[in-house]
Parts: sequence; C-alpha cells; structure tokens
Amino acid sequence: MVDVSAKPETVREATARGRITMRPETLALIAEGRAGKGDVLGVARLAGIMAAKRTAELIPLCHPLPLSAVTLDLELAAPDAVEIAATVRTAGRTGVEMEAMTAVSVAALTIYDMVKAADRGMRIEAVRLVRKSGGKSGLFEAP
Repeated sequence: MVDVSAKPETVREATARGRITMRPETLALIAEGRAGKGDVLGVARLAGIMAAKRTAELIPLCHPLPLSAVTLDLELAAPDAVEIAATVRTAGRTGVEMEAMTAVSVAALTIYDMVKAADRGMRIEAVRLVRKSGGKSGLFEAP
C-alpha cells in the first residue's frame, strides 16, 4: 500500500459512469417491474452503494476510506440500456475514483444477475471516470 500519511486531507469527489446494454424486451421487463427477482433498479442502487463502501476489500491495495456521501443514479435509456452514474465523496488523503468505478461496476453486475435468465447476452460497457476533484492533481473532467 502506498503511504499517504504525509498528504494533506482535502475534500475529494469522483464521478464514474457506465451502462449495461440489453435487448429491448429485457429493458421493458425492468421498467415494468416484471423481473422475477424483484425491484432491479432498487437492488442495483443498494448494491452499488454497498460496494463503494467496501472497495478496499474488493480491490487489492486500495486504502479504506471513510466516505461522506455516495449517490448512485440509474436511468432507463430506451431502447436498450440502463445508464449508471455514481458520485462518491470523502475528506481524506487519497481519492475516491476506485470507489465510484466500483459502485458503477457492481450496480451493473447486479442488474445482470437479476435479469440474466431473460437475457444472457447483456453487455456491461464504458465504465469510466468522468470527473474527479480534490487532492494534489486537482480537477479532472473527461472529454
């Protein structure tokens, strides 16, 4: 693990985005609440938030961080996708980029798990950091 003890504590925030693409019929199943395992988007939101909080247990060498906020938004994107965005905030010595990307990834995997019986060909795509602020490197915004 990298020693960050000499770094100053600053407010750090990161936003990541991704999507899960599926057949239009599968998106309709989610939108209409007809998935056999329950509220797909509600469970995916909770799973993503929980994953952000446990990133240090999932990704080797990540620092455990006291997160002050995690928001996870899921939006149905007709005709065939769910768009996922996670924003994570902390006041600490290292950034929360990994927590944001983990939240998006786990939310997408949860959606896959909950409706895979209807559509095993779903694709998790474009998980990426879109914005980061705070810390020594300052502001990053993806083009």
